[in-house]
Parts: sequence; C-alpha cells; structure tokens
Amino acid sequence: MDYAIAVIDIGMTNKKVALYDDALKQIDARYQNFPPHRIDGIETHDLAAMEEWFIQELAAYARTYPIKVIAVTTHGATFVCVGKDGKPSAPCVYYTHEPGDDFHERFYARFGSPEELQARTGTPYFKALINTGKGIFFAQEQYPEQCKQTVHLLQYPQYWGYRFSGNTGAEGTYMGSHGYLWDHVAGRLSSVAEGLGVAGFMPKHLSASWDVLGTITTELAEKTGLSPEVILTLGLHDSNSSLLPHCAKQGETGFVLNSTGTWCVSMNPVKQYGFTPEELGKVVFFNISAFGTPVKTAIFLGGQEFETWSGVLKAIHGRNDLPPYHPSRYRSILQEKSAFLMPELTAGSGQFPRSKPRVVENGREYSFADIRAQKRIPPCFNRYETGNALLRISLVMQTITALERTGLAPGTAVFTEGGFRKNEAYNVLLSAALRNNPVFLTDIVEATALGAAMTAKMALTGKKLGDLAGDFEINYQEVVKTAIPEIAPYREAWLEYAM
Repeated sequence: MDYAIAVIDIGMTNKKVALYDDALKQIDARYQNFPPHRIDGIETHDLAAMEEWFIQELAAYARTYPIKVIAVTTHGATFVCVGKDGKPSAPCVYYTHEPGDDFHERFYARFGSPEELQARTGTPYFKALINTGKGIFFAQEQYPEQCKQTVHLLQYPQYWGYRFSGNTGAEGTYMGSHGYLWDHVAGRLSSVAEGLGVAGFMPKHLSASWDVLGTITTELAEKTGLSPEVILTLGLHDSNSSLLPHCAKQGETGFVLNSTGTWCVSMNPVKQYGFTPEELGKVVFFNISAFGTPVKTAIFLGGQEFETWSGVLKAIHGRNDLPPYHPSRYRSILQEKSAFLMPELTAGSGQFPRSKPRVVENGREYSFADIRAQKRIPPCFNRYETGNALLRISLVMQTITALERTGLAPGTAVFTEGGFRKNEAYNVLLSAALRNNPVFLTDIVEATALGAAMTAKMALTGKKLGDLAGDFEINYQEVVKTAIPEIAPYREAWLEYAM
C-alpha cells in the first residue's frame, strides 16, 4: 500500500483504533473499554487513560504501517473545557447523567422554551445531558472555578484533534447535532451559546469534516514513531459518519438510514430545514451532514431496550438463547391485540417520552420494575417465546414512528444496518409494515469507522466523496415483502398506550 489511514472511533462503550489501507479496506482494529471516572458520584470520561491507550495503539501500528492521516469520530453530546495548559480544565461528564427536573426547568427559564429552541436549533427536549448546551450549563453550575479557567471549549472530536495537533477547529456534523449551540435558521452560533458566555471560546467558522486540522505535534510524533507530517482531519459525529458510505454509493439524498445499536438512529438526508407545528415537542431533530445539509433525525434506545428486556426474560426462564422467528406466533399476537410491551426504559430518550416501561395485557398493567423483580409477571411472559416476540414487535413499533418522523416518503428506500439486521423477526415485520418502501439490509460491519476513513482519504488525496465509491462494496439485500395486515390495527392499539 502507498499509505495507511488510522481511525479513532470513540463510542460510549467501546473505544477503537482501526487501520485502513489506501483502498479503504480495514486491516486491523483494536478495542478497549474504559470505566467511568467518578467525581463526587458523577460519571466522567477518563480522558487521560483514553489518550494513553490511543497513543499506545498508534505506536504499535506505526511500527508496521505507513500511516499518513488520522481521522476521529465520536459519539455525540460531549464537549471538553480546555485550560491554558492544553489539558481539560473541568471534568468531562457522561451525557447519561440526570441532574433532575429542577435543572431542566432552570435551563429553559433562562434560555427559552423547548419548542422555541427546537425550532431554531433543531434540538428537541432531552432528559439527562444528551445535549451539549445543557452539559455546559451543568458544568458551569457544578464546576464554576474550573470553568473559569477555560480558554477553549471544544466539541469531542475536535478535542482529540487539538490534543494531537495543537490546533482548534469546528465542523458541522458535531456543532449541529442536538446541542442547542447552532442556530440552523441563521447559520451561526445560537442564542444559547451566547447566553452561556461560551461563544468566545468556541470556533465560529465551520470547516468540512475532511478538511485538514493540521499535522501531528512533535510530542505525538516522538511518542508514536509516526512521521511529523501525518495530518489530522477535523473529525466528525459518529451517526453522520455512518451516512457517508451510503452517500458515496447512492447520492446525498434519496434514502433513509435505519442505524441500529444501543441507540437506534433514523436519518433522512433532506434538502430543506424546518419543522411542522405538529413536530415541535416531539423527539425529532436535525443534524448537519458532512456536506453542510440538513439531516432529519429521530432516535430511541432500541439496543438498550432489547438487551434489558431480553435479560429480564432470560432471568425469569433460566434460558440464554434467542428464539427464532415463527410467523404463526407473531401473527397470533398481532391479531389478538391483547398484549403490548411499552417503552421507555430511559425516560425522555425516544419517541414516546410519556410512556412508562411496562407490559399491558388484557387492560392490566405490569411495571418493568415489578417484572424485573419477579413480583408481578404478566401471563404472556410465562412463555419465553411470546415475551421475546412482544419485545421485537415493540422495537418495530418504535422504529416505524421514528422513520415517519424523519419524513419518510413513499418509495424511499430504507437501509437497516447494525445489530438489528440479524434479527429476522424485526426485519420481516418492519418491511411488512412499510408497504410502500423497499427495506434493505446492508453488510457494512463498521460504517462509522469506514465513513471516517473516507474523510481521511479525501483530506489526503483531494478526492471527492463520490470518487471513493469504487473503493468498496455494499451489499444491499432487500427484505422480501410479506403481507401481514394485522400489523396496522395492532399498531393503533399499541399507540394508545404509548402516547
């Protein structure tokens, strides 16, 4: 190979350093999990330990491969306050931290109503700190003295770019991602950023994700053995990164990506920003694509729901298998419309913020807490296969709503990738429910890392995204349509309990 590309892919659970060749083929990937560093009972990211590991892995790769470019992609809703010494001046708090209703009320009393902010910044009301604006507000209240030492406030990918290059920057995929910090209407930093007093510490110009932030520092070159001429890109948000392989193959619009994992993220690259009055107050928002265009997005914690409820069923029945799809069992459940599994385990995280996690059977409600403690178990959970079927049906119900809220139009293809593409029941039911939309399963194993590698190659070679389409293949396997008319009336009944 002429050169190699290093990708640092930072998820909430797994951190990864991956290596790609000049034809965008993944050569190797190494993974590590870092437990949270607790400060006064609050979970924070162990940035120092992560940095040490990244340097260690880059050094190991540098001994064998001619790395010329590094790209960083990270999970959302995270920022780092940087002091004069170039190090974090305040703890980097997990976005899963819930500061309580009083905190959220103070935030909106100061900065405006949730609906007003959603209309301008594309950001819906989220609980916890799944929002950089609220995260900054929390840090200012919790760590006032440390925040006063801040000279740079950087989005998470650009923090790592700063640590590795010494240069600061900002790009649209992260700045425009449900943070209240970017005014999509005016195309500038928002009134929230101004009101927080942080606009002066943040880069105001948005670069492209594939622009060059700079070359690596002398210190990093010495620690890793990399050439001091290795460049870093601006970096990008992980969900937006996963769009890029499909954009290269399909074009910038004309499909909806159903990315499934801990977070299930439905993304519709559209041509125009804006909400309908009915959408304000719903968990639907706009990201900014790597091209600077709007991406209408809806999310829910589908993977978390799947893992948690599956664990409960396994504990009840003393089993560890996942039952296969039996069409007759599912059709019977749908036709009877007597049992329903409802979201949300993490309140306010998805499409049904008023819904309490529970099972409803024949009008009687069984709370998640009681079911998990095995105090009150609904009769439908007495059969392991039935409980698992209800869970998969619930995930399909949530997915349909998320896709609808992104503006899914008849005829538009839906691409499902991630963990749920292996779930036959989920895919058959989703395709059947979306009668006017072809549904495809993709075979990209790590779309986020591949998208980041593509930006790295663009930065190094000057090529455009479409020029890279021939470097890799995506197998789009269409899910055969099955007529399951029972889905629509079951969904109507399910929605009555969810709303």
